[in-house]
Amino acid sequence: MTAKWMVYGKKADFNGLAVRFGITPVTARIIRNRDVCGEEAVEKYLHGSLRDLYSPHLLKGADRAAEILEKKIAGQKKIRIVGDYDIDGVCSTYLLYTALRRLGARVDYEIPDRIKDGYGINMHIVEAAASDGIDTILTCDNGISAIEQMERAKELGLTVVITDHHDIARDEAGRDILPWADAIVNPKQSDCPYPWKEICGAVVAYKLIRILYERAGISMKEWEEMLEFAAIATVGDVMRLQDENRIIVREGLKRIPYTKCVGLRKLAEKNNLDLHRLSAYHIGFVIGPCLNAGGRLQTAKLALRLLLSRDEAEADELAQELKSLNDQRKDMTEQGLKQASEQVENYYQKDKVLVVYLPDCHESLAGIIAGRLRERYNKPSFVITKSEDGVKGSGRSIESYHMFEALCEVKELFTRFGGHPMAAGLSMAAEEDVERLRRQLNERARLTEEDFIPKIWIDVPMPMDYVTEGFIRELELLEPFGNGNEKPQFAQKGLRVRSARVVGRNRNAVKLSLVTPAGTPVDAMVFTGGDSFMEEMAGRTVMDAIYYPTINEYNGTRTIQAVVKEWKFG
Repeated sequence: MTAKWMVYGKKADFNGLAVRFGITPVTARIIRNRDVCGEEAVEKYLHGSLRDLYSPHLLKGADRAAEILEKKIAGQKKIRIVGDYDIDGVCSTYLLYTALRRLGARVDYEIPDRIKDGYGINMHIVEAAASDGIDTILTCDNGISAIEQMERAKELGLTVVITDHHDIARDEAGRDILPWADAIVNPKQSDCPYPWKEICGAVVAYKLIRILYERAGISMKEWEEMLEFAAIATVGDVMRLQDENRIIVREGLKRIPYTKCVGLRKLAEKNNLDLHRLSAYHIGFVIGPCLNAGGRLQTAKLALRLLLSRDEAEADELAQELKSLNDQRKDMTEQGLKQASEQVENYYQKDKVLVVYLPDCHESLAGIIAGRLRERYNKPSFVITKSEDGVKGSGRSIESYHMFEALCEVKELFTRFGGHPMAAGLSMAAEEDVERLRRQLNERARLTEEDFIPKIWIDVPMPMDYVTEGFIRELELLEPFGNGNEKPQFAQKGLRVRSARVVGRNRNAVKLSLVTPAGTPVDAMVFTGGDSFMEEMAGRTVMDAIYYPTINEYNGTRTIQAVVKEWKFG
């Protein structure tokens, strides 16, 4: 599958922006490519601080929620936080539980079991709260779609405060369909004036805490010390690192090296991470998966206990358990991906929409494996597993296929389903429904061969000759990188390969010595299967490359090195 290399063509006065902000026109072009438009937005992108965060009072329902909770705390009423089993739900629960205890509340928490309970608050959780003498349910990262559950909560005389960030269903007239609650805080409400709608559940909770602390006269310094958990959740929930999210993550990462959270320090230690050099990548691909592993294979309460722990020995034990669970999850994922790929290669190569049935796969891994299938074949992919009451599945899509709309066309097959353009979840009554789903989705798919060609976006076609150490340091202004603020990609044609050798204990990298068309020697690294790269290169000495420039430090010597991300041999 040959990818199509595309160059961004977005326009702006790059030279003017360069002069105004003391950056190069190349960096100005990259910022524009991230859809940052106008001097005010560029200023915020480059120099935004906590002062630039939006007021929590702009969140519809936040002041009302704070007022209710303040009264409940004063009256020593029992409050139960109901979170969710992923990293956003765990961090949201941690933030609210920590803050409410600081305020003197009688508070506990409940997190649903992924397999037994499914996503979000359910009838059992509501009824258990009532029988436990709970006065108020406070949700985080869930609750906005719990129509029947909240009706039951009100029937039982419970006060309900919902904090969430998920999309809201609307009726035929376009009105929000909302659960019955005493207060709802969700920026996706159609009449909510909050300027940036793409915050995660933990940030919604974090904003509510600010109002509670303001009302209680607690120092804002204490509130700011909790920022790291809003940052971790933002990255872990794959929110767009733009606008307010970018500030939250950048400032949160600065605070993590000085964290008071014993569990976070222990988790970094178990993964050989230096907190002083932690990036959004480490949160997304190391810390986050460990925090998620509990909810996938055991219980999310493991991760929450880790974050809440004040005891070194306990935190060490919990961190090791989560690390081991994540290692187990990775092995199970690789095994599932191998089985899924074999099915595709043997039976479904011509399908436009991949639907793979892995009855013995742990259902919590279906979404991860579907995402890996999508990456491998660049086709919409569903992985279906056996469940207690039939089959369950998760899907991951490509840009040209609206997955949720596709499921709506065959909704009679499902007992439950939901999602958005790029991902979806579903449940069906029986195993035989899997083949019906595969057949009907493929019959209806309006995809062309062009849709299956992956596109790789180049920020600037720039000769490696122009790269300096100063320019590489300037690129650091663009961090943190992640969803919506991807690491820049540059490209150059006609590079001559002087030498290439496979390196790494697992032969998983290639060290290249290149020469540009202008005659400049350049060191480069390719992180890929070394033997397959050498086989592909055999007999060819000219390559085009998409790269990112870095500084390589070795034995006290600093040299410029290109990390080659994609390549084509001439």
